[in-house]
Amino acid sequence: MKTAYKYRAYPSKEQTETLNRQMFLAKELYNLLLEKPKAYYKETGKTLTEYRMNIWLTQIKKERQEFAELHSQVLQNISKRVSDAYKHFFRRCKEKKQGKKVKVGFPRYKKFVPSLTYPQTSGFKIEKKKADLSKIGRINFVNHREIEGKAKTLTIKKARSQEWHITISVEKADKPFISNSKPKVGIDLGINQYTALSDNTIIQNAKITKHQRNHARAALQQNISRKEKGSQNRKKAAVRFARYSEYISRIRQDRIHKISHQLVNSYSLIAYEELEIPNMVKNHKFARSIEECSWGNFTQLLQYKAESAGCAVVAVNPKYTTMTCSNCGNVQKVSISQRTFICEKCSMIKDRDINASVNILNRSLNSKSSNFDGKSVKTTEGHSGSQAGGDDVRPSAREAVANEAGTTRVAS
Repeated sequence: MKTAYKYRAYPSKEQTETLNRQMFLAKELYNLLLEKPKAYYKETGKTLTEYRMNIWLTQIKKERQEFAELHSQVLQNISKRVSDAYKHFFRRCKEKKQGKKVKVGFPRYKKFVPSLTYPQTSGFKIEKKKADLSKIGRINFVNHREIEGKAKTLTIKKARSQEWHITISVEKADKPFISNSKPKVGIDLGINQYTALSDNTIIQNAKITKHQRNHARAALQQNISRKEKGSQNRKKAAVRFARYSEYISRIRQDRIHKISHQLVNSYSLIAYEELEIPNMVKNHKFARSIEECSWGNFTQLLQYKAESAGCAVVAVNPKYTTMTCSNCGNVQKVSISQRTFICEKCSMIKDRDINASVNILNRSLNSKSSNFDGKSVKTTEGHSGSQAGGDDVRPSAREAVANEAGTTRVAS
């Protein structure tokens, strides 16, 4: 199982200059490697693989001595980024031909590379409160929690607010999944109220009013526009705007961390609807509100926190969950403005979101097979279940969910 630890870093003035210099060189190399496959394809009609790109990388290092300032593994990671960019481009081209509505998006040149990655431990060493990076030095970081497991990779990143962070990826031994034997729950994600639970619990969103957010952002953006382009004052104003944006983002991030922690420690099974967020944000009326809710990030937090808490997380098909009566199963049209569900068949009256959350839970319990209405039901648990690193769902959790799933409906 892979886990990442993120720490705030404080490089010295000399180290900051070195990092900025190396990131500039990383940008130059990225753009050079991005250009090479075009010429190679015109000459041979073939794509440039990562292996061939690394061979050409050694030639560049001989021609341009400044690239020797970067560690060799960091250089190879840049070639991997370029190779992955082309792989994703060809994948999107293939999906486009198959009729999927995707933007192909040819890989673009970069103005700045904000991070450097050491993919092997030969390039870095972790001490108590310092990270010793090859060709950079020992960088101080705030070790607010101990690293458990074997370190595999390290990434140092510069945020737009000029803050530095170190992310260390570690590998841990898998542990058997043990259920906490607590109640099961279905959750319905919303905008006005963040989540509605099938046990009639409502969890509110972070308390940030649109007036406060928009007024401050407008003032900071206006301050940027008043400064002369290219001046130091304009750069300082841009940093102030970035810091405020991160401040708002951290309020929301803190909120969803607390909600996910509360849920995985209170329930043994959490069912949520597998929303197609990229399609939902195409509705310009709700796009900004949906993105601010960070539903995708929230469900990822649920998945990686679940295992250690003895909780299983199940994603189900969201089709008709809002339009279906949780009491009798009647399906009827429900407008967006209608916040109370009134069944036309059995006359049940219930909050719209709570009714949907009960349907989500029932759907997870009643899905004995791996698909529902032709769409697969994704069963996930813990960090490995999130499939963020390409891992498969662990059999122990899959069996636990299968054993708990039955044909019992939740009482309305």
